[in-house]
Amino acid sequence: VSTQSTGTKKAREKESYPKMASDALPEVKLFGKWSYDDVVVSDISLEDYLALKQKFRFYTYVPHTAGRYSVKRFRKSQCPLVERLTVSLMRKGRNTGKKMMAARITQHAFEIIHVLTDQNPIQVLVDAVINSGPREDSTRIGSGGSVRRQAVDVSPIRRVNQAIYLLTTGARNSAFRNVKTIAECLADELINASRASSNSYAIKKKDELERVAKSNR
Repeated sequence: VSTQSTGTKKAREKESYPKMASDALPEVKLFGKWSYDDVVVSDISLEDYLALKQKFRFYTYVPHTAGRYSVKRFRKSQCPLVERLTVSLMRKGRNTGKKMMAARITQHAFEIIHVLTDQNPIQVLVDAVINSGPREDSTRIGSGGSVRRQAVDVSPIRRVNQAIYLLTTGARNSAFRNVKTIAECLADELINASRASSNSYAIKKKDELERVAKSNR
């Protein structure tokens, strides 16, 4: 009798444990607003390098995971995309280390994007990154004292790196000595780049790089 009662007791305890199924987990939304679920990566080659939906840890509430992404080569491709954008905003010495400020700028920019386009800002960012990364570039080849440039294909990870750099640089340049805030400039840059508009600094630079590469084929 005692064995049976212990068995039922254990079963009862087991039932009372909370189920840790993935369905039971709450939906993670960026800044508590933007969902990751409906984001689509249209470029198959960049899918592995845009850390968005491949693993559950890429779903973040805020763009601050305190990960050690610069320890090893290529580990930065495991850093969530929105966090990479935020980190890239902390440029020019006076802004170094001000991640809270950079995260606030990103949040404001995303709010503006949602108001202007009525789209998910994460989707706009993904489209902007896909459109802004140059697919062809030129490298210096030196042989026998003469230096010439040779056109080369760009790897997917470098396309993402270049795109993020160009987007944030464009936003920073347009906000400098301007009435518009950096968040507004970043929002404009992302919207224009996602539409592949030539008003975007990143798209202009990408076209220029590809044009130079084409002439050096």
